[in-house]
Amino acid sequence: MPRFSVIVPAYKVQAYLHECLESVLSQSFPDLELIAVDDCSPDACGEIIDEFAARDPRVKALHLPENRGLGRARNAGMEQARGDYLLFLDSDDTLTPDALFAISDRLKETGEPDVLLFDYARTYCSGETVRNKVARQLTEEGPAPFRLEDRPGLLRVLMVAWNKAYRRDFVEREGLTFPPGYYEDTPWTYPALMAAESLATLDRVCVHYRQRRQGNILGTTSRRHFDVFEQYDRVFAFVAERPELARWRPVLFRRMVDHFTTIFTRRDRLPRGTRAEFLRKARAHYRRYRVPGAPVPLRARLRHTLVRLGLHRTYRALQLALALRRRTRRRAAGLARSLKAALLQLHYRLQLRLPVRADRAVFAAYWGRGHGCNPGALEQALRIHAPQVRTAWIARPEYQDTVPEGTRRLTPGSAAYWTALARSKYLVNNVNFDRRLVKRPGQVFVQTQHGTPLKHMGLDLREHPAAARDMDFAELLRGVDKWDYVLSANRHTTLTWERVYPGGYTTLPYGCPRNDVFQRATSADVTRLRASLGIPPDAIAILYAPTHRDYRRTQRSPLDPERILRRLGPRFVILARAHYWHGGPLGPSDRVIDVTDHPSVESLCLASDALVTDYSSIMFDYANLDRPIVLHTEDWEAYDAARGTYFDPRSFPPGAIARSEDELIDIFATGHWRGSRSAQLRAAFRERFCPYDDGRAAERVVRRVVLGETEVLPVVPLAERHPVPSAAAAAASRPAAVPQPAGSVPVTDRR
Repeated sequence: MPRFSVIVPAYKVQAYLHECLESVLSQSFPDLELIAVDDCSPDACGEIIDEFAARDPRVKALHLPENRGLGRARNAGMEQARGDYLLFLDSDDTLTPDALFAISDRLKETGEPDVLLFDYARTYCSGETVRNKVARQLTEEGPAPFRLEDRPGLLRVLMVAWNKAYRRDFVEREGLTFPPGYYEDTPWTYPALMAAESLATLDRVCVHYRQRRQGNILGTTSRRHFDVFEQYDRVFAFVAERPELARWRPVLFRRMVDHFTTIFTRRDRLPRGTRAEFLRKARAHYRRYRVPGAPVPLRARLRHTLVRLGLHRTYRALQLALALRRRTRRRAAGLARSLKAALLQLHYRLQLRLPVRADRAVFAAYWGRGHGCNPGALEQALRIHAPQVRTAWIARPEYQDTVPEGTRRLTPGSAAYWTALARSKYLVNNVNFDRRLVKRPGQVFVQTQHGTPLKHMGLDLREHPAAARDMDFAELLRGVDKWDYVLSANRHTTLTWERVYPGGYTTLPYGCPRNDVFQRATSADVTRLRASLGIPPDAIAILYAPTHRDYRRTQRSPLDPERILRRLGPRFVILARAHYWHGGPLGPSDRVIDVTDHPSVESLCLASDALVTDYSSIMFDYANLDRPIVLHTEDWEAYDAARGTYFDPRSFPPGAIARSEDELIDIFATGHWRGSRSAQLRAAFRERFCPYDDGRAAERVVRRVVLGETEVLPVVPLAERHPVPSAAAAAASRPAAVPQPAGSVPVTDRR
């Protein structure tokens, strides 16, 4: 019995059918049967299906004697299905690579639910791919499986059969079948979701939904769009037979009215002269299925009123009036924004004509976030070693409280912001400033970057569009041309930056300024930081800092901190820090301390006793502390495929490697996390990636760039560096107090 039965009806799709069937058979998960149904297609679909069946025994070819339509062709396929789960795929669509593997994993993870919902993306003949706009409803956060009443927002996801996997015995138990006619998915999908005792979601694009220029059934002008009324009759009949589903009637009613108005307002669906008739039928269904007293959302009240009254011409007139009002408002708001932007740019152009101020420096980090990272360390060093230079920090309003006293605070886009960019001699950032920045003669741009690169960056992202996020590579290179200096923490970083950010800048291999604090901090600092975070004095604190997954929309935690702590016992606590693109938190509780919004990741490193991460560059910084690091690499293949990496960290790790959550628990339970083998791996890792981080990186940059010194401060060798020990290591190194026996000590015990 196969795991999946994939049912593909085919009718007049000979140009797309080969690609569709190939997308199924080439899946990395082979335990499937492909039931291809030739719905008496007049073209070559039947021959194509037979060719696939001849070459692959997993293909079942089914030829219908007459054209039955999409719904009944699916029913014919279901009668032949033997898989644990049913999937439907339209013959002009395709499964994405590894989709079935991901679906199978999620089904196991969520306890074999009745229905699993997954995501899709629309693909256009231009090559453009657009993901489902309501994909946030498919988040994997929260308990699973669940019932529909726990996540009613799932009813906003496109009501089609092909974005779900259905347990076959559930379908048979409920007697679910597809009806004839257009909109056949409606009386299938709603009953399936409402009747399911267990649902789960997979936040991954598994289907590419082809948007054909011509030939789309629902885009064809025809009276068959009137079939939608019978389809909703079937939905409400299903609910009427099951009193326990009565609570869904108001929701179904609202969805029905929305569906009717969508069809009514699309110019390409209803034939000329039938709109009034369609609206009359819609009015009859409105009165038949309306639930008295059920609330209607404010934004939908006008639409509901017009359907209820059947005001055909009034509906069209109001629709046009509302569209005109929206356009007018948008244009007015756009005009105001344009005027403000033009005035600010005029101000900037005037400032560019004034002299550059040699005693001014402006700093920023992470697109307007707070004071920190390498620019923050350089700003502090500048105030110490070059106090004659006045500093300013660019931060969005919600982050300005992180800027230290004595440093001017600038809001992005303000007149003061543009003045600082125009007239400050020193510009320091770990990303780029506004693309409209004009680099003036006499200005010095220090690009600090924000870590040692493991994942692909810069021009290398051209091969990884999911990670590039529509990056403008020409604009990227224009930004690189403004850089004068780029900081590097090691040889690997130097070689990578000069290749993926080609330009005329000078590389400063001086170390990472943000890591200077690791060599200067004291045990008293560690104690203070731990107390401020609420870490118990005798606890072992694990800093958990996963990176961003470009292949996932929902950035759920790859690990379950609560489960880990239950297995490890009360001595451990976890400091959970989500990636800044994630938004957090990562499941805070009494022993899981959410530190996502903590302003200083360096302080978190100092407060912890060990680091658990996956592919985050924090591993390179943390190695400077010479404290244990454990890598969790369960999804390495998927991450590497989506983002691309410069080396496999499993082949040159900074410590122990866990390929699953259970392995991670064992590593800590057995003490392997701080064993001799882990120490050896960490020493080799430090030698390769931490050659310059001796606590004086920021000072070197200031002396070279601002003070013009050519003699570089010598680097302290790794063997002579003594970073502050962790609280656990310090406690282990203290001699235990041995109680003395009462009375005199026997002579034989004296040494």
